[in-house]
Amino acid sequence: MADVKTEKMGFEAEVSRLLHMMVHSVYSEREIFLRELISNASDACDKLRYEAQSNTALMEDGTDFGITITADKKAKTITVADNGIGMNRDDLISHLGTIARSGTAKFMDQLTGDSKKDMQLIGQFGIGFYSVFMVADKVVVTTKRAGESEAWAWESGGEGTYEISPAQKDGRGTEICLHLKDDADEYLDQFRLRKVVTTYSDHIAVPITLAAVGGDDKDKGAEEPQVVNEGSAIWTRPKSEITDDQYKEFYHHVGHAFDEPALTLHYKAEGMQEYTVLLFVPTQQPMDLFDPARKGKVKLYVKRVFITEDSEDLLPGWLRFVRGVVDSQDLPLNISREMLQNNPTLQRMSKAITKKVLAEFEKLADKDEEKFLALWGQFGAVLKEGLYEDFERREQLLKLARFRSTGTDGWTSLADYVARMKDKQSAIYYVTGPDEKSVARSPQLEGFKAKGIEVLLLSDAVDDFWLQMVTDFDGKPFKSITRGASDLKDIAGEDKDADKKDKATEGAMTTLITMMKQVLGDKIKDVRPSDRLTETAACLVADDSGMDMHLERILKAHNQIDAVTAKVLEINPSHALIRKLADKAGDKGAVDALSDDVWLILDQAKILEGDPLEDPAAFARRLSAAMEKGLV
Repeated sequence: MADVKTEKMGFEAEVSRLLHMMVHSVYSEREIFLRELISNASDACDKLRYEAQSNTALMEDGTDFGITITADKKAKTITVADNGIGMNRDDLISHLGTIARSGTAKFMDQLTGDSKKDMQLIGQFGIGFYSVFMVADKVVVTTKRAGESEAWAWESGGEGTYEISPAQKDGRGTEICLHLKDDADEYLDQFRLRKVVTTYSDHIAVPITLAAVGGDDKDKGAEEPQVVNEGSAIWTRPKSEITDDQYKEFYHHVGHAFDEPALTLHYKAEGMQEYTVLLFVPTQQPMDLFDPARKGKVKLYVKRVFITEDSEDLLPGWLRFVRGVVDSQDLPLNISREMLQNNPTLQRMSKAITKKVLAEFEKLADKDEEKFLALWGQFGAVLKEGLYEDFERREQLLKLARFRSTGTDGWTSLADYVARMKDKQSAIYYVTGPDEKSVARSPQLEGFKAKGIEVLLLSDAVDDFWLQMVTDFDGKPFKSITRGASDLKDIAGEDKDADKKDKATEGAMTTLITMMKQVLGDKIKDVRPSDRLTETAACLVADDSGMDMHLERILKAHNQIDAVTAKVLEINPSHALIRKLADKAGDKGAVDALSDDVWLILDQAKILEGDPLEDPAAFARRLSAAMEKGLV
């Protein structure tokens, strides 16, 4: 250790940005820094309690856990200490030097540069340890990992760099010493600290002791260390004894969240299995909601001993936004995270808990539709993942699902869509795309809108995939309006303007289509007249046996397929451009004379679909030539 020197390192760029905001913060609720530190300390104790199940030597410094907060008025410091798992050098770099959670990166992405708006974001995203720099101009972390002999110190002023050096520390755990800013003196006051702890952290199961040193004579009575939190695991207490505020603050702790829970589910299961459940559905999307790992964040306990917080088997991935705890009385205390996989006891618990959560959603949808729709707006895209991967609960999720459509301004259920179907309409029509605006502008919608036939507007990435697994609802098949021939002519409902439109004659259209196929060759699969277009000259659709166009684009973008297939080009017989082309298609030399126009129609259809043009230079040349002719 003697030859190991202090190392000076730089924060990741994202952390530096975050720290700059924290250092210069004027956020009115800076007291959350203490809640974050206590929450982290509690987690460290939980992790050591679990690790010690298989390695008792880790507890050689004692089996009683505790968190101590010491305020030193003369030194103007607050120290938060725990005897949990502790950290080594690599842990310090990983946890405090880089962004450890994808959610922090999302927090950074949403910063606007407007300090007032950015301060409001603090209330939406959990910023953990870094919140200390709202009240401190220097932070020193001294820590020793359980089972290791070396202690380490981490120090930073929050201005872009930090230092790590060997240190001396008796016993395991972590001490975080905050050197307070001049405007943060209030947190040296015992009454203020006690209020913060009891407000935010009263539920923490580890005893939190408040102490003071360096005070005036009049403060001597306050210098006696006192345990200030109730310290009982909130989920073990009867619901009648727990206030809404206590539930809310426990949600903040267990979910590392700042919003309020939209739903709280607290119950005890007894019988063949015994376990306690306290779950929360957030109001806002958690920061890591769309992390590819899809890890859940419900903490699993066995007889109040923490086991894990990211078990993939406790709740399905499509409920990963749920936060809370499940405490089992049946699982063995020494169970490992690896042993949890495919554990039959855990599988039965998961099935029952998932059923309960869905029942709560159904109850909310019946009793408070507005609140349910707000939740669906936040988490519907994730819940729809269950339509793709959970056959057992597919029908239940289909009934819960809500969609945007051309038939209503708000959300609609599938049951309501079916109730509004036209006479002789046998399918549930939908169109998919990258976002709501582009989907709503799809040219393929025109004929359906003209006849008042409702179409679901699907813009979540998961929509293209669950539709491959779900064939129908209530016996009505799902049908894409961008694939296959349209069956609009068979459905009741009249296009009021249809008779007013001039159309190219059938013979002229046949000639034009023959010519267009000759010009375009294998770039298209077919050319045919369209009854789904009323305003646009042309559009692309997939063949009956082909893949839906948007799904194909997604798979191509992710290198899941090598190339996209040729599409069918549909042309609108009533569009002025198509009528003029049809009139000239039979003229001598029409193929050469109209070739550029035909290619422009195909390019236009591709642009409408958001597809890249194979030859942008040729497109620009043709467009310039067409404009020149029009100006002559």
